[in-house]
Amino acid sequence: MAKIHPNLSIGSSVSSSCSSLERETFTIWMKSLVFHGNGCTVYNSGGEVVFRVDNYQERCRSEVFLMDSSGKVLFSIKRKKLGIFGCWEGINWSNNSKGIKNKGRPCFQVRRNRRIFSRDILSCRVNLKFDENMGSYYRIIGLEGKSTLKIIDFSGQLLAEAVRKQSLGVALGEDVLKLTVEPHVDQSLIMALVTVYGSINNKL
Repeated sequence: MAKIHPNLSIGSSVSSSCSSLERETFTIWMKSLVFHGNGCTVYNSGGEVVFRVDNYQERCRSEVFLMDSSGKVLFSIKRKKLGIFGCWEGINWSNNSKGIKNKGRPCFQVRRNRRIFSRDILSCRVNLKFDENMGSYYRIIGLEGKSTLKIIDFSGQLLAEAVRKQSLGVALGEDVLKLTVEPHVDQSLIMALVTVYGSINNKL
């Protein structure tokens, strides 16, 4: 039987760096570390836990928290009822350059686009409120009801991609993904957007 990851290290506490000079690969397991909980767990290429989302016994909550391996909150993500699809806002809980914790003001907002060309394609626009350039935004592109996705910037450059993970050439279940994040891309922000996408697809 194929393993989700060859070296699961649930008890370890590993710092989740913001970005890397090289392309990084992660394993996303759409399961919580909490018994009977809902959420997901993210492992780095060494099999160590780097991110986690735990909704405990509630699915599709209006607010979820992205944490590091030690349980420190990195982003809170809240759904707002606005229009037909609503929107999701993310607040970065890390400290700013002055050492003051950010709170209250969202740093990004995600909205679903209307379906025009295909009913199966799920497309979202990510407005980056922390960027002074108001023309800067990301897009999340995936399929309705599926966990696989691509995240691109406003110029169409690929930032991250999640696909079903394979082991020895055999595809694992749809709840096990391989996430590839390109160099110089904020990995915690990418995971926050993956969390939003999972909430949109009712996976979290």
